[in-house]
Amino acid sequence: MIQVYIVEDHKIVIEGIVSLLQNEKGVKLSGHSTTARECLQFFQSHTADVILMDINLPDMNGIDLCREIKKLYPGIMVLALSTYNQGVYISKMMENGASGYLLKNSDKREIIQALHDVAKGKTYLSFEAAHALRTASIKNSELPVLTKREKEVLLLIAEGLTNGQIGEKLFISSDTVDTHRKNLYNKLNVRNTATLIRYAIDNSMI
Repeated sequence: MIQVYIVEDHKIVIEGIVSLLQNEKGVKLSGHSTTARECLQFFQSHTADVILMDINLPDMNGIDLCREIKKLYPGIMVLALSTYNQGVYISKMMENGASGYLLKNSDKREIIQALHDVAKGKTYLSFEAAHALRTASIKNSELPVLTKREKEVLLLIAEGLTNGQIGEKLFISSDTVDTHRKNLYNKLNVRNTATLIRYAIDNSMI
C-alpha cells in the first residue's frame, strides 16, 4: 500500500487528485496541505511513502520544500506535480531530491504509474518533462563558458549591486568590475544589465 500525501495550494486541484486516487487499489491518501508549513508540521507526527508536491506554494517554493523534506525524512519520496514545463524547474527539483516530475495535464494512468515507480525507488519523468530536460541540457552545453570571477560578478550584479559595491566585496577596483561586466555583455550577447540578468535566469546561470 502506497501512502500518498498531497501538497498543493489550489484546493480544487487537491479535490481532483483525491477523486482520482481515493478508490485506487494499492494507494492510500494520508492527507494534504496547501502550504509548506502545514506539510512540515504534518510530518512531525505522521509519515507517507510519496509526496505529490506542487512547486508554486504560497510560503515556500516546492524546490526548497523538497530539499527540506529530503534532509529531514530521506525515506520519503517526492513526486513533483506542476504546470511548469521548463527544464530549469525540473532539473532543480531533481537536484534537490525529487524522484519524479509530472505535469498537471497527466492522466490517471500516468500518475498511478509514477507513484508506483517512485515508491519503489525508481525515477519517473513524464514525456514532456524528459523532453524539457533534454532540451535544456543541449541548450546549456552551448552556453558560453564564464570564468570564476565573471560568475561572481554576474551573481552580484543580479543582487543589484553597483560596480563600486561589487569591487568592495571582491577586493577589486570598480574599473576591473566594469571590465568584467563588459566581458559578460560580449560573451552573452546582451546590451544592458536587465537583459544580462534575464539571460542568466533563463539559462539557469544564477
